[in-house]
Amino acid sequence: MTPSGSVAARVDAAITSRMSVRAFTSAPVLRQTLTDLLQVASRAPSGTNTQPWKVYVLQGDSRAALVDKVCAAHDAVRANPALVSEYREEYDYYPEKWVSPYIDRRRENGWGLYKLLGIGKGDKDKMHLQHQRNYRFFDAPVGLMFTLDRVMGRGSLLDYGMFLQNLMVAARARGLHTCPQAAWNGFAKIILPHIGAGADEMLVCGMALGYADEDDAVNTFHTPRVPVAEFTRWLA
Repeated sequence: MTPSGSVAARVDAAITSRMSVRAFTSAPVLRQTLTDLLQVASRAPSGTNTQPWKVYVLQGDSRAALVDKVCAAHDAVRANPALVSEYREEYDYYPEKWVSPYIDRRRENGWGLYKLLGIGKGDKDKMHLQHQRNYRFFDAPVGLMFTLDRVMGRGSLLDYGMFLQNLMVAARARGLHTCPQAAWNGFAKIILPHIGAGADEMLVCGMALGYADEDDAVNTFHTPRVPVAEFTRWLA
């Protein structure tokens, strides 16, 4: 294999081995490693080089305190569904009305995971606990929160996606795993003051980062991808 081919193989491996890990070990991640990851991620392109990302890293007590706050709010909403109106996402991550093929993929993903975990359609308690794993960062030692100044346009969310992908791929290159999490977005009113974000910032998403627990069955769940021919048109 040529040197260039070897580089391509390593890059491809980092990309294709990325997955949403839902169980982490407690092994710590060095601050210098996190700094290196964010420096690499910052090479993402952005419209006119605006670099709109703002990152908050939570570890130790700050992470634990946020977990406690959001899990308590999540429990409160379950006990009193009327409280859901207090926790709204600032931007629409998902469509208001689901249509095929997207709703079909969503269902395949959700029920595939629940089947693996032995959670049936009527197991509301188990569903709640599994969903709450998001708010525990799936036990990852590092939690990340990403914000964006509200003055920025929707294009900055595209920029942000490239930044997040860079971060996740760079993490894989170092033997780390991640789980990007939109689940946090509804609890922004709790999260933003906790992390010290300014009044002009909105929450884009959260992310768990650390070393995957290879012994946990949940990490055997791999989502499928449709073939290139299904989403591509070749024009000559």
